[in-house]
Amino acid sequence: MVAVGPDGAFSTNTVGLAGSPFPLSFSLRPANGSWLVVATAARAAELADVLMATAGDTIMIVGLETNSFLDESYRPWRPSLIAAEQGVGYEAHELGVVASGVVGLSDEALLIRRDDLPRFLAGWYPYELTVVDVPGAPTAGRLDEIILAVGAGGPEPVLPSLAGPRLFFSGHDDCYVAIESTDPSLPAAIMSRLLALLVGSSLVDDSVVEVPDPDGEALESLIEESRHWVGVLGVTTRDAVTVDLHAVSEPWRLGEPVPARVDRRAVYDVTTGGWQLWDPAVGSREP
Repeated sequence: MVAVGPDGAFSTNTVGLAGSPFPLSFSLRPANGSWLVVATAARAAELADVLMATAGDTIMIVGLETNSFLDESYRPWRPSLIAAEQGVGYEAHELGVVASGVVGLSDEALLIRRDDLPRFLAGWYPYELTVVDVPGAPTAGRLDEIILAVGAGGPEPVLPSLAGPRLFFSGHDDCYVAIESTDPSLPAAIMSRLLALLVGSSLVDDSVVEVPDPDGEALESLIEESRHWVGVLGVTTRDAVTVDLHAVSEPWRLGEPVPARVDRRAVYDVTTGGWQLWDPAVGSREP
């Protein structure tokens, strides 16, 4: 279940000068013992509970940019000040030369409890956020090792180069996300949440609506058919919302047209809160 407000990722992001609705996109690839998901559109706060389900007890925030917390000179607050404002316990780790000149790393890394992630993110938006979970009680040297690996990662997966972490998250522009996990169930959970967020964007007005996530097992079967999907809102009525899903051969990129062929339809029943998957080619329903 996710609460979708009027400022959700699908509501605020559009494509092109015409302001076309932003599509759902999902792409998955294996990466030496982990899975890498690149997707749109979601904010970190909209995925926090899903990320918590696979992370270790401690989460380290290594990169953070936001306009939500600015001082009198319009400079962003340090992550530790934001944590204190949010009422979240933390341990700050100065990065110094480790982060010097590295795009995406803050001057300090912040260690927080996994279960405090939703509270840390509540009510504001980081337009850049990078987090990785940290096993056990790491030494300062171990933290520097993880941070250096994150900073050097570039477009390549980060987790294969690290021993212990199970989750890596990178979010950009309150919209684009890249998520790595050693948990094979996380990709379906991410796609499930994206569907709930997209449907919620069509139902929300000035208040928040709650939309349950579709069943993960059904989406695991979908991902087995194709690792790349694009979804757009289809027919929407007072009683039901349809998402047209298109299997594609490569990850969707901003500005690319959505394929004409619809390979699956996900239908959300507003009254019951239930979901169904349709195969329009054969006219069948899947539970």
